[in-house]
Parts: sequence; structure tokens; C-alpha cells
Amino acid sequence: MSSHEDWASVFRTSTDYEADLVRDRLDDSGIPAVVLTQRDHAFNLTVGDLASVHVMVPPEQADKAVSLLEEQLTDEELEAAALGADPDAPPANTPDQDSKLDSGHEHMDLGPPEDDPPEDDPPEDDAEDAADDASA
Repeated sequence: MSSHEDWASVFRTSTDYEADLVRDRLDDSGIPAVVLTQRDHAFNLTVGDLASVHVMVPPEQADKAVSLLEEQLTDEELEAAALGADPDAPPANTPDQDSKLDSGHEHMDLGPPEDDPPEDDPPEDDAEDAADDASA
């Protein structure tokens, strides 16, 4: 079971980039967040149900996250933050960490499913179909 299954959606958009910005804002404020993208990237859809991207947080942090996202920063606050940023600062994550940020890699099992029969033994239905075909 994924540790993110019961998390609450606090932001929905149709672009991965916007969701990443919101996730970073929450993370910077100490609220753990992940991006759940349901976008159909094969067709690059950006509208409708096939373009849904959610920012998810633990349920006990949902109210705090929504409050934070509803805060309006003044132009002066935004300018001060932008001018105070260090363009030469090292990246927050290594490339390997970045690639795994929202992948759920810690929950992936890339091995064969446990309930599949060994490849040498055809499933029973296929064996019966093969016998029927041979007798026809």
C-alpha cells in the first residue's frame, strides 16, 4: 500500500509545471506534498478529465496547506524574495533525487506478479483452447 493513498488533494490544475510550483511552495513551508498527475501525456491534453494534476498532502496538513495557498503576497514581498534569491545556489536535490521526487519509486515492484503461472506452463484456458484447436 502506498503511503500517499489517503492524502488529500489541496490544489488541482492542468499543467505539471504549475503543480510543481505549488508542491515546492508547500515543501518550503514544511508541508510534505507530492504531485499526482493524471494527464494523458501521449496526447498532451491540457483540458478536461484527462488533464488533471493534483497536489496532495497528508490529511492532517490539508487545512494548513489550503490556508497557505490562499495567502496573497504583495508585490513588495515577491520582489524582496526574488531579489534575495541566490542564482548561484546549488540545486536543492541531486538529479537522481529529482527524478524520483514524485515517482513513488519506493513502492514499485518491478518483478513479475506473484500470481502469474511460470512461463513454461500455459494457463488452463489456453491449454484447453489449444486442445480444441488441435482436434478441429
